[in-house]
Amino acid sequence: MFNQLEILSNEQSEKLYKVRRFIKNLDSVCIAYSGGVDSTLVASLAFEQLGTKAIAITGISPALANTLREEARSQAKWIGVRHLEVQTSELDQSSYSKNPKDRCFACKKELHKHTTYLSKKLNYKIVLDGVNLDDLKDYRPGIQASKKAGVVSPLAKFKFSKKDIRDISRALGFPWWDKPAQPCLSSRFPYGHEITSDRLKMVEKAEEYLKEGGISEVRVRCQGSTARIEIPQNELKYFFNKFDFSELVQFFSNLGFNCTSLDLEGLISGKLNR
Repeated sequence: MFNQLEILSNEQSEKLYKVRRFIKNLDSVCIAYSGGVDSTLVASLAFEQLGTKAIAITGISPALANTLREEARSQAKWIGVRHLEVQTSELDQSSYSKNPKDRCFACKKELHKHTTYLSKKLNYKIVLDGVNLDDLKDYRPGIQASKKAGVVSPLAKFKFSKKDIRDISRALGFPWWDKPAQPCLSSRFPYGHEITSDRLKMVEKAEEYLKEGGISEVRVRCQGSTARIEIPQNELKYFFNKFDFSELVQFFSNLGFNCTSLDLEGLISGKLNR
């Protein structure tokens, strides 16, 4: 069992006890594991309670940044849980690549086609994911696809908020407890704007450039051939002092963007859902 290094509130301690007991009573589990703080907590507790009867599966596609793939690998290794990667093909489907408002439904449907197949093939009884209470309050059509596939969300079941997940992860000594949220790269495209492997790569390389320059969290929104940079408001001053704009614009131009701008409102997760 992971040692608790910090004191939790009574409510959080009770939630942690309940989810541990719930997972312990499952025969075996397959975790839909992205490497985010949420699914990593589920994978950690599943391995803690079930050992080799827990396996983590990550869907690999151009929409997953390579840095996040590497982080998922290293975190799984740190935990000790068995980790598999499966190639998903959502980009081959117009219900995804045309980027309709329910794009995430197609994504999760494709992912869980693989997780449910592998769970049966490898004799794992149930698929878990990292959906939490806060996710249920947002526009998340992918949650419906997960439910249709029979996926169980233990964090939502026991009313874990995002804050609960971070606090508990920190208390259990997980070094990624404050890792920024990183939705898939397809979330950078407004609905109705087609998503291709090449365009996803443009966004990935643009964001890598900014992170290598010291920006902690960034979204490069892609609208046509225009790049709109979103970074936290408290890093705007650093951005203006750190980057040579002519070099930045040239780098983005070389990627294929013919116009580069900065969103002065700052980074707001889910902004395109407005």
